[in-house]
Amino acid sequence: MKFTKPLIKGKLIKRYKRFFTDVNIEGVKVTAHCPNTGSMKGLLDKGNEVHLLKHDDPKRKLKYGLEIIRANKNLVGVNTHMANKIARHALENNLIKELQNLDQIKSEVFFNKETRFDFYLEKKKTKFFLEVKNVTLFRDKKTSEFPDAVTSRGSKHLLTLIDATKNGYKTYLLFLVQIQNMENFKIAKDIDSEYYNNYLKAKKAGVIFLAYRCKISSKEIFIEKKLKIINE
Repeated sequence: MKFTKPLIKGKLIKRYKRFFTDVNIEGVKVTAHCPNTGSMKGLLDKGNEVHLLKHDDPKRKLKYGLEIIRANKNLVGVNTHMANKIARHALENNLIKELQNLDQIKSEVFFNKETRFDFYLEKKKTKFFLEVKNVTLFRDKKTSEFPDAVTSRGSKHLLTLIDATKNGYKTYLLFLVQIQNMENFKIAKDIDSEYYNNYLKAKKAGVIFLAYRCKISSKEIFIEKKLKIINE
């Protein structure tokens, strides 16, 4: 996925009220929209380099949006709204080897009245559901982790993927690692033990888990490499 225009570099001052980020751009403080309501654990140190996208829409209250943070020398894509766009680009361009040459790709499809998954896919006569989780947490140099906070919504998705599997669908969960230089992925069971236990249940039930790392720059973000899941 290419950004619609070049990103603007600045220095992080603070993130607050979940949606607001103050940034220093060449001595001028601007307030940018933060499109990530999660904890963003490990990313929010004052002075971290950030990359903003400037918006031209006159109806927007905030003219800038936060896209990338550099933390511990790694660029990290923090815009959760980009995750499905990156995943769709990968599906359409056969960048995920387990999901290549698809006949149909649909976004945001309901499985039941309460839950919709990020993608419904078809290949020949096989029907798939794919859920995507954006990954921004890393606590060592090579291993990415999810979640970065307790996620009851994430657990609900795992249990619903189990139901979909029992109903004859082939089911996948993609951990989209928007962090440079990662080689491994694991579930952060010390952060959310319930999510980890539901992950084990889903894996046993036949849900297929994938972790792919993105290539990140101020011009574009796209899937580039499969990572090893190390706590299976």
